[in-house]
Amino acid sequence: MFFRIIRGGIVRQRRKLLLIAITVMLGVSLATAMLNVMLDVGDKINQELKTYGANLNVVPRGASFLGDLYGLEDGAGVSDKYLAEDELGRLKTIFWAYNIVDFTPYLEAPARAGDKDFAFAAVGTWFAKTLDLPTGEKVTTGMRGLKSWWSMDGEWPDDARNDQAVLGYVLARRLGLKKGDTLGYSGPDGKPAAATVTGVFNSGSAEDDLAYLPLAAVQGMTGLDGLVRRVEVSALTTPENDLARRAARSPASLSAKEWETWYCTAYIGAIAYQIEEVLTDARAKPILQVAESEGAILGKIELLMALLTALGMACSALALSNLVTASVLERSTEIGLLKAIGATDLDVLLLILAEILLTAVAGAGAGYSLGLWFSRIIGQAVFNAAISVSPTAVPLVAAMVVFVTVLGCVPAIKLLLSLRPTQVLHGR
Repeated sequence: MFFRIIRGGIVRQRRKLLLIAITVMLGVSLATAMLNVMLDVGDKINQELKTYGANLNVVPRGASFLGDLYGLEDGAGVSDKYLAEDELGRLKTIFWAYNIVDFTPYLEAPARAGDKDFAFAAVGTWFAKTLDLPTGEKVTTGMRGLKSWWSMDGEWPDDARNDQAVLGYVLARRLGLKKGDTLGYSGPDGKPAAATVTGVFNSGSAEDDLAYLPLAAVQGMTGLDGLVRRVEVSALTTPENDLARRAARSPASLSAKEWETWYCTAYIGAIAYQIEEVLTDARAKPILQVAESEGAILGKIELLMALLTALGMACSALALSNLVTASVLERSTEIGLLKAIGATDLDVLLLILAEILLTAVAGAGAGYSLGLWFSRIIGQAVFNAAISVSPTAVPLVAAMVVFVTVLGCVPAIKLLLSLRPTQVLHGR
């Protein structure tokens, strides 16, 4: 009998229940899209931000100590400490190896343009270096990926050739050179050398006054074969929290469980610590402005997504409340009759809730499918990549559907409990 009454109620109220289903569908579609984007947006945003530079700077421990103590910049001649070039492949063997997107070493040297006797800084680096890792894998890394956002007129040099260079547009203008010209120069060893300018870049920073050459070329002119001054690393990281900040102040203060959690989470401090474990006498220093900006941007976007989800579900609850209340008013005579023949308030309440919940479930199913489609559109439009379907979103959406449905029924429930058979049946 209970199910026959439900079926009859659904048939008689099909138009109004269809509006309820559409209301739930729209709210669920928005919640599903926002939750899937929010749960997957961290990696997408980090990947986007990684195209704008490094967030870790690795320097020799001795040079780092002097820089911290006296406020001297790395590479300012404060020490003769260097890092071993042949150890850099170990960066891709740490626990968070796959979070390290790109890295490249630098070795600076003073140089003079041969025909103008103009002093400038020559920087040796990797452009697209292929490394054989201790794991047996190969990886290609260097400035081509790390500085992909630079505006380049021309091409990056070939790492296998020592006679190529790229110039910052400021330096190129001072030397009167352009793409395809030959840069004649001499290094600290005084030996004349020449390099073809394969490109002129614009970084929008002080690097526009530098010349970048293959690392081997600068190592040869300085006599520092196999050595580098510093390494820039671009890594995907998790925003800092209280645990990460406590670890940054004093890792020894963490309990064993906290240490394991910190070490196995992609905090920038944890990645820096692991880099120091694999490189000899190295200090990995987070570039705090970049790391903190990433966390702040991600936090604001996630908050925006959460607010949009909450707002969408609140609107659905309000619309649902109006529709259910109107439905109860239209069926007041039927409800009064049920009470008159012996149905309790609980029986009638269960009847109404069952109808609404069945309608909400149908709307939620359609809304979930629609929300997945919306999330794919957002992913392609904003990140040019698919948004992963998060299993975590399913129970969250289900819980929100139940909560919003029950919340939207509260005014109708109050009205239903206040109905008296004698008054309703007499038209009062």
